[in-house]
Amino acid sequence: MDDTQVSRIPQVSPRRSLTPLLVPLAVGALVAVGLGVYGRSHVPTGYAIGPAGFSGPLAMKSWLTTGAFLLALVQLLSALVMWGRITLNVPWIGTLHRWSGRAAFLLTVPVAFHCLYALGAQFDTPRVMVHSLLGCFFYGVFTAKMLALPRRGLPGWGLPVLGGLTFTALTGLWLTSALWFFTAIGITL
Repeated sequence: MDDTQVSRIPQVSPRRSLTPLLVPLAVGALVAVGLGVYGRSHVPTGYAIGPAGFSGPLAMKSWLTTGAFLLALVQLLSALVMWGRITLNVPWIGTLHRWSGRAAFLLTVPVAFHCLYALGAQFDTPRVMVHSLLGCFFYGVFTAKMLALPRRGLPGWGLPVLGGLTFTALTGLWLTSALWFFTAIGITL
């Protein structure tokens, strides 16, 4: 028997199911809706937190969001290298991707705390409404991505789509908050 007959059979990759994504997406949706409901039903306290060195909570939020956005750009570029879209031989790219993501998330926590606790979700003006909705969406899709990461059998597009949505949400948050602050109020610490 000729061995080459076996190699002529087209290789069919196993079809991946959406099932491994269901729980992460459901939990992410619950997080997003839960934050929105809390932000809308919670009476804003007006209590501002701020790490030392900033002139006020809006400046703090703008700079921390800018830092998170810059780290999200690192995430995007390192993901493109990891997925082979950019050819670079950097064996530490996975470490850079993980730690830049962790740092970006940590920078968003005081911002989210201030937004939700002190200000709540507001729908009075379009910019603030979009910002409020994007904030809830960001934490929901981030949760879904983190829960999907260790799962096996994900569709090949699963993590890139979740990562892309996380990046898009963070970019929208930066545009509706930090960029607005720097252009309307000015660049100040």
